[in-house]
Amino acid sequence: MKTSSPTVAPDPDDPAYRLVTFRYAGEQEYDGVLALLHTVTDKDRHSGDLTPHLMHRQIDGSWSITYRLRADHRASYQLYPFRGAAPGTSRADWLRVLDGAVPDPHGADGLLLPARDGRHPSSVLSLPDAPAQPYVRRREDVARGRTTAHEVDGRRVDVHLPPGEGPLEAVAVLLDGEMWGGVLSVGDTFDNLTADGAIPRAAALLVHTMGPRRPDDLSCNPDFVDLLADRLLPWAQSEFGTPLDPARTVVAGQSAGGLTAAFAAFRRPDRFGNALSQSGSFWWPDETEFDEGSEWLTRQFAVAARREARFYLEVGLQEWMLLAQNRHLRDVLVARGYDVEYREFNGGHDYACWRGGLADGLAHLLGAR
Repeated sequence: MKTSSPTVAPDPDDPAYRLVTFRYAGEQEYDGVLALLHTVTDKDRHSGDLTPHLMHRQIDGSWSITYRLRADHRASYQLYPFRGAAPGTSRADWLRVLDGAVPDPHGADGLLLPARDGRHPSSVLSLPDAPAQPYVRRREDVARGRTTAHEVDGRRVDVHLPPGEGPLEAVAVLLDGEMWGGVLSVGDTFDNLTADGAIPRAAALLVHTMGPRRPDDLSCNPDFVDLLADRLLPWAQSEFGTPLDPARTVVAGQSAGGLTAAFAAFRRPDRFGNALSQSGSFWWPDETEFDEGSEWLTRQFAVAARREARFYLEVGLQEWMLLAQNRHLRDVLVARGYDVEYREFNGGHDYACWRGGLADGLAHLLGAR
């Protein structure tokens, strides 16, 4: 039996697609194996049926499943071997699946996506036409910067500075900094971008926002954005010499953080002249929670005076709950005359996609103009 996984074959009916077969051959006996292809499996879980993602038992005792995917698809994935009945789709059942899911034991070496909260890492599937990600992995021939931990106004902020000497020419504020720094080592991305001349010498301010205050902080909260604008950025200038020029300042986030990045450019363009939003939750707020209806921020951009701000927006084609709202915001911003770079990637709500898009967005917003 061929043990490498997944195997990728042409789709005989359409050259734009591939037939991707995942295999599992564990040392122990199980009653079934569930494939977790990021966002693809989640969609069926939300609809209450995981059956399409149960792997099939083979005559040699292994398990396999084949997906038909477009040739530019990228996704993190895991496998969940189980005993007894197949897992259900309730939140409690799904959390147990996420806690027990493991990377592909036969997946490509060196392609693991780290996780937090004690969970196992994920394997990464990148089909041949998926966008290149030249900046995400550590390069041995690139000088390393340094990352230090700080506290600003009671909040943890990790700061990554580029190697060598010289003034800092830009600053990037990354929300969910505990994920980007301690888990995904985004300092490597900044060092690679700097070494290639894709961005100027920039400080990365990695703001921890994944704690209990997250739902409040990352919901178009003016107090949180003002804290970043009036406390964090002046502190960074005093401590590290970062510029206070909004044209050289990026605020970046994903999901609710993407919503907040765009809101920061709306509320405080005097500080944040560049917003990098990935899979932004522009549906916010839920119509049951807010009398004025959903997509509040998009409606503000539609009627308010135009801000001096630029935008890099991206969203995944698999993100059925976000795609329409991101397209709507793009259309509104373009109609209002904003400078907008908009991209759609064939993937989901997934750091495997976001880490490449973050590098592209930083290069676009901070690179040569």
